[in-house]
Amino acid sequence: MDIKPYPQERLAAQAIGYWSREAANLVITGLRTALAEEHLTQPHWWILNHVAGAPGAWTRATLTGKLTRFDDQNTDFEAVYDDLTTRGWLTTTGGTLALTIEGEAGRLRAHDRNAAVHARIRHGIDTPTYAATIDTLRRMVANLGGDADLP
Repeated sequence: MDIKPYPQERLAAQAIGYWSREAANLVITGLRTALAEEHLTQPHWWILNHVAGAPGAWTRATLTGKLTRFDDQNTDFEAVYDDLTTRGWLTTTGGTLALTIEGEAGRLRAHDRNAAVHARIRHGIDTPTYAATIDTLRRMVANLGGDADLP
């Protein structure tokens, strides 16, 4: 999609709050819509990814502690764990979480849906520009006293 070009001075005078909120809202809506096609929420996705990335490392309590800071929906994480367990996607062995074969297959389907959204987001934006944008936003977060570490 082509967008109208503007002079750098005009762009620099734009309100970062407006554009960052607008981008965040559209990104979150796009990702949540894609996940809903798999009957998943973002917290489902977060759990699936974290468990897949570190099998046997997470308990419900430690993973909930890690994910709570990203949650803007007052998620009942216990209900999400229970849902994934009922689906046959998640098991608990010795207190730690693991994905089942079905869970990994579901995670991969959701990953493909999210990847399509990310491709739309990054259309026409090369990797150096994207990385510079993320780093600029991290700097803004740090300048305002927030946590600029990568999640």
